[in-house]
Amino acid sequence: MADQDSAAPRHVAMIMDGNGRWARERGLSRLEGHRAGAETVRRMVEACAQLKIPYLTLYAFSTENWQRPKAEVAALMQLLQSFLTKRLPDLRKHKIRLNAIGELERLPPRVLEALTKAMEATRDGTGGTLTLALSYGSRLEIVAAARALARKVQAGELAPEAITEELLSAHLYTADLPDPDLIIRTSGELRLSNFLLWQASYAELWVTPTCWPDFSADEFRGAIAEFNRRQRRFGGVDHA
Repeated sequence: MADQDSAAPRHVAMIMDGNGRWARERGLSRLEGHRAGAETVRRMVEACAQLKIPYLTLYAFSTENWQRPKAEVAALMQLLQSFLTKRLPDLRKHKIRLNAIGELERLPPRVLEALTKAMEATRDGTGGTLTLALSYGSRLEIVAAARALARKVQAGELAPEAITEELLSAHLYTADLPDPDLIIRTSGELRLSNFLLWQASYAELWVTPTCWPDFSADEFRGAIAEFNRRQRRFGGVDHA
């Protein structure tokens, strides 16, 4: 996750789906699937570093995921805390800046503390940015941005006609990130699941039936190769 190769996407976002299905097919608990998925996160971070992709965003925990059984949510939070502590040396080694988006205040205090510590320890990283979407929902993100702009209008600080796409984007969680060029979803589902809806307007989509724990660096490189073969016209026409 350093200087970008000319053909590679600048920002890749991933919907990490299939941990539960992977575990069920092997007669394991869902927690074992999540643990196996955490290893895939490590592989993807390393792959982005090798491919010189500067931005990687991972859909780690959605606002809807809070509805899961309490025991599973607690286990996921413990796994997240462990991941942040265990992988911090690797992030610092690769000079990767850790970032997080979402309703972070909903995270358990111990998890938020570990997250804050890891973000602070890596804030000067120049090798790329790893963003974890935690307690994240795109619709709520857009609503929050709209409310922030409405308050400015109500206070007389902003005229309604001055609201532009750029201004709304600047009030999203991702204000300091480029829009994703490529969104990858594992486990075969063909939907965005409330992930980066505004930011994904012109992102290329790539879906694989492979469950997240089995998603390999080689398959990731295949997705990048497919991205490189596509023509991105952003609503225009191909004049070639």
